Amino acid sequence: MSRAGRSATAQNLRAPLVTMPNVLKVAAQSKPTAVAGAIAGLLRTEGHAEIQAIGAGAVNQAIKAVAVCRSYLAPQRLDLVCIPAFTEVEIDAGQRTAVRLVIQRWDYDEVRRLTGDAAELPQSAPHDPEMRPE
Repeated sequence: MSRAGRSATAQNLRAPLVTMPNVLKVAAQSKPTAVAGAIAGLLRTEGHAEIQAIGAGAVNQAIKAVAVCRSYLAPQRLDLVCIPAFTEVEIDAGQRTAVRLVIQRWDYDEVRRLTGDAAELPQSAPHDPEMRPE
């Protein structure tokens, strides 16, 4: 693919999405379990969350948090979908590209039907403050 073709594709990925208030900003030093707990709380109460990360380390922690969050929601038979996008942010009077993850609450059974995943409920992640023994 030509450089121009890649640029056009990258521009399409930067299409604006509806901005949600309370964007969770994730850093490379963020603890995925803490971010996952914050995401799970927002999904339970609001039905959606948005996280933003700049740099490879921050994006890595954000993706891990989304994966851990699924195990936090599973006991309530909830799941999530995640829509990644790029966005431009201003930091210190300069433009930076951030990865934006828009996360929406979904019905657990619907996600399993769409993905063809017949697996059992995932085990809860360690150190989950929301989990209580039954």
